[in-house]
Parts: sequence; C-alpha cells; structure tokens
Amino acid sequence: MSVDINNESGVVVDTSALRELAQYVIDSMETHPLADLSMLLVDEAHMANLHEKWMEEPGPTDVLSFPMDELRPHSMAGPNRARGRDGDDLEPVLLGDVVICPQVAAAQAKQAGHSTQAELELLAVHGVLHLLGYDHADPEEEAEMFGLQNDLLRDWRDESAENSAAENSAAENSAAENKAPGDQSVTGEGRVGPALCHRLGGCWSPRSR
Repeated sequence: MSVDINNESGVVVDTSALRELAQYVIDSMETHPLADLSMLLVDEAHMANLHEKWMEEPGPTDVLSFPMDELRPHSMAGPNRARGRDGDDLEPVLLGDVVICPQVAAAQAKQAGHSTQAELELLAVHGVLHLLGYDHADPEEEAEMFGLQNDLLRDWRDESAENSAAENSAAENSAAENKAPGDQSVTGEGRVGPALCHRLGGCWSPRSR
C-alpha cells in the first residue's frame, strides 16, 4: 500500500502526517493490502477549475474525491469497506485521487477555531472515505460517514500521541544517561486535535451529484 502526495499549493503542509493518516484509514477500513491512492494539494485557482468542471459551480472548494470507476463495487447500496479486494487478487489497485485546497482549509479552520493542519487532516479522512464508497447525501449516510470520520481521526491522533510519548520517553532516557550536570532537556508534545465534527463546505465525489 502506498499514498502518493504532491503539494502544488504553495502552502507549507505536513504531508508526512497526511500520508500517515491516509494509510491509517486504509488499514483500518480493511482495504486491499496493495491499494494505492493519490493525494494532491492545489491552490485556489486550480481547485476552482476542478470545481467548475466537475460540479459546475464557481469558486474553489475544500476537497474533491475521484474514485476509480473500474474498481467500484457492482452495487452501490452501501459502503464497500473492502474496495478492490476481489478474492485472492493481489494485484495493486488504485483507489482514486483526493484533491485538497489548503487555502480553503485555512479559512474553514479559522471559522472552526482550530489549526489549518487539523482541518487538512479532517479533509484527508473525508476524502478517503469518499473513495471507499461513503457519502452524506441523506441524513442516515451523513450520520454514518461523519461518525466514522470522527472515530478514525480520534483513534489516529491517540495512537500518534502514544507513539510520540514513547519516542520522547526513550529520547529522555537516552539523554539522561549521557546528561552532564546542569544540562536541561526539552520534550515535545503528541499530536492534539480539535473538536472533530463539523460540516464540510463543498466536498464532492461522483455519488454527490
């Protein structure tokens, strides 16, 4: 499994965290072990072009998802948690593309009262779930998708914080063993997220049309 991220937005973004998060979502949803996806971060002009082309609506939006149609299940009656997992087929499969606009994410983050990175993480999970067949066209679908989105974000942040704490503890122990009298050490913090659930602005996937 791989997550390919290209940042063409001109904004500094923690792409390593987004890659780690996307991989966590794919693993947690028991997707095909060789499933790949592409994530593209673009500026407002590029996103506006895509938004107008695919949604026929003006201006940029926050996130767009483009599933690979040939990998979509025969029935779209419900989410496909094992998308691309066809029997014993171990050929690599491409789930699709997620396109995110950090500038729009920054504006939404300000309104929501959390960091731009936290908003980008929210959009990344949202976009990947669209690739896996989830949508929010009606209240029941919305409740399921947003609930799952919140759970995945919370669990990933908790796991990341635990891993960071373990790494910091190991570093502190190593430093203490080699610490000269009078030295001081500085420790880091784990990843902390905001309130997770808020309605996204103009996210889109083919089923939303």
